[in-house]
Amino acid sequence: MIGGRFSSGRIVFARCAQGNPHHSNRYRHATVQQAIDIEALCAERGLRITEQRRIIARVLSGSTDHPDVEALHARAAAEDPRISIATVYRTVRLFEEAGILDRHDFGDGRARYEAAPEAHHDHLIDVESGKVIEFVDPELEALQRQIAEKLGYRLVDHRMELFGVKLAGAKLERGS
Repeated sequence: MIGGRFSSGRIVFARCAQGNPHHSNRYRHATVQQAIDIEALCAERGLRITEQRRIIARVLSGSTDHPDVEALHARAAAEDPRISIATVYRTVRLFEEAGILDRHDFGDGRARYEAAPEAHHDHLIDVESGKVIEFVDPELEALQRQIAEKLGYRLVDHRMELFGVKLAGAKLERGS
């Protein structure tokens, strides 16, 4: 069972093209974490944007973590106390159905959200601290396509969420 709540920050890594596959310096910070204007996506997709939805969209766009509905509600209600938890639930469901948000289950029993990224990335979740580390690994992506092809499929999408415990003495690269 995963203990604790998730931290507010994301750490993003991308795999370097060269290096020892067993060496942690093989990963560098990626540009996966980019600001996504959820309000603009709503307009593009023809969603009606009320003032409360606009606030929720801005809160989501400004999030550097993967917040749950309760965290979103607290942040949005700090801007407008009239925003109810029910409004937040309806809004994230609407945004998810419109393909604007991705929902994740990181094993703590709460749905977590992030703006649907343009660039694919995977997640490593520290089960002790709840820290979510985003990473990109082209070799891993290629291997997944190869596996699908060996099994007679063309891979159209996937999601990978790894759960781990930090190794004793292991250090994350700068930014952690």
